[in-house]
Amino acid sequence: MNVVIVGAGVAGVNAATKLIDNNFEGKITIIDMGNNPFLRKPEEVMTGFLGAGGWSDGKLTYHTSIGGQLSKYTGEEKAMELFDQVIANFKRFHPKPEEVQCSNPEVEPDFIKPYFGLKLFPVWHIGTDYLHEIGKNWYNFLVDNGVEFHWKTKVTDINFETQQAFIEMEGQPDGYFEYDTLIFGVGKSGIDFGKQLAEKYDLPTEPKPVQIGVRFEAPQKHFQKLIDISYDFKLYKKFDNVSLRSFCTNNNAAYVAVESTYGNHSYNGHAKKDEVYRNDMTNFGILMEIKGIDNPFDWSREAVKKMQCNETGTFYSPSNRIPSMTSEGNLVRCVVVDSMESLFDALGEENAQYIEDFITEMAIVFPTLKDDWGIYMPEVKYLSPEPLVNYEDLSLTRFPNVHFVGDALSARGITVSGAQGTLVAEQLLKN
Repeated sequence: MNVVIVGAGVAGVNAATKLIDNNFEGKITIIDMGNNPFLRKPEEVMTGFLGAGGWSDGKLTYHTSIGGQLSKYTGEEKAMELFDQVIANFKRFHPKPEEVQCSNPEVEPDFIKPYFGLKLFPVWHIGTDYLHEIGKNWYNFLVDNGVEFHWKTKVTDINFETQQAFIEMEGQPDGYFEYDTLIFGVGKSGIDFGKQLAEKYDLPTEPKPVQIGVRFEAPQKHFQKLIDISYDFKLYKKFDNVSLRSFCTNNNAAYVAVESTYGNHSYNGHAKKDEVYRNDMTNFGILMEIKGIDNPFDWSREAVKKMQCNETGTFYSPSNRIPSMTSEGNLVRCVVVDSMESLFDALGEENAQYIEDFITEMAIVFPTLKDDWGIYMPEVKYLSPEPLVNYEDLSLTRFPNVHFVGDALSARGITVSGAQGTLVAEQLLKN
């Protein structure tokens, strides 16, 4: 059997690892637009070995309510079993696995309840620095076991009927790969590609909501009483067709990172483990989920454009805080603005007001915060319509040898993406 994996992200890499661990006798080929972990540069956030998840700070969440709806395909018990396998892989390739510790908060504090809901769940925090080392060890394992990688290679089209993936490769003539089984795990940077394939083959899909907002940053001291309870705290508020949540909290050695997707800047965050990087800052996304918008992918792209200035994202602080430094020692790329006007223009008055009110209420819950904060605009999670798949192996109903995983199937986060890839590999081994 010839297995071709489009995308070297967490989903695809976990799928390949599962196959190898079970003595798979076929050929495994992985194609990615980015680079291997030894050549991947700090600014190459979205593509490359382990994908965007491998260039984050490696928070492995251990709960089925976070990161997408895996349990709807597998059931609760099986989902947790798959999570265990993913976490075991990250420990396996960690240079110091004994340092991978799980925080497991259990009690929601009373001071939060009048203003926010709070989700508590177990989480392993690996750290950006260790995650990069994991990537190198993991990559060497796959290469040593015969996985064929093609880097700086873009899959431009896939013919599901002839089972061919067409490519453009730097410095090489265009060509194609033939496959018996295709695992489609293109990540955040390939959401548009998945959308195009769904339209091309008239695949039944499920519409997804818009997820957009800002990356919030402040000195860690203001949030310490909550951080002591939950490192990756998730505050949330719900309205009729809109919900807001904090997302991807980073502490201690917390840095804002720039992403470039579809030609526009947006922001994310990460954190290192080594104390030498400590800056005593906290950052997290404040994401708004809006349901009922036609063409949410296109709507999100247009909103992101409206928050750009001089072809980059923007930064606002009511107390004239300045943008922070990245972990590489450079200023975060942004244009400093004197208001949240672009946010209101991009999202509309009512939606942007939800975000402003969210921040205002945080200043009540954490009274030392006051105006000592800044926001980077925008943060966005592009979601394309989710293709309808067979639950047992995440395959397309019309093309059972094509499997969608990771962001292509609306997974959000390392653990869920890796679990989806592992599930597909398990089913291939059975067959």
